[in-house]
Amino acid sequence: MVEIGQRAPDFTLLDHRGREVSLSDFAGRWLVLYFYPRDNTPGCTKEALDFSQELPAFHALQAEVVGISPDSPQSHRRFRERHGIEVVLLSDPDLEAIKSYGAWGEKRSYGRVSHGVIRSTFIVSPQGEVAAAWRNVRVRRKVKGEEVRHAAVVREELRRLQEAREG
Repeated sequence: MVEIGQRAPDFTLLDHRGREVSLSDFAGRWLVLYFYPRDNTPGCTKEALDFSQELPAFHALQAEVVGISPDSPQSHRRFRERHGIEVVLLSDPDLEAIKSYGAWGEKRSYGRVSHGVIRSTFIVSPQGEVAAAWRNVRVRRKVKGEEVRHAAVVREELRRLQEAREG
């Protein structure tokens, strides 16, 4: 499992267009990397839409956002088209990147135990190190009666990290 301060594990995966994308393609830039279980499920759709809505703010912070799941490039393409998703989606059917980031493991739901993708998000610095990590992410949650969206929390942490490095 990757930890803050460690080098981000490398990967080369196919995107929603069938093109290879590698971690090294983002060298020198900030990267938000989020792992999610499956296209077209309620939580995953909300997460992708939230990151898409925040994408202009991430771009203003010189960061790219990439989602990774075991789904095929074709599934990703349909998912993006159906919901108007703007973030890059990568296919990891062999679970190599998912496991290397520690986003695969035991999950419990309604008393049942299974193995699958553990919703996780990482900020990778321009130097290729993990600068922030969230595991067992809840896409949206209530805090003091207000809805908090995970994508907005990640954006604010990225802003904080950038300010700390500049100051």
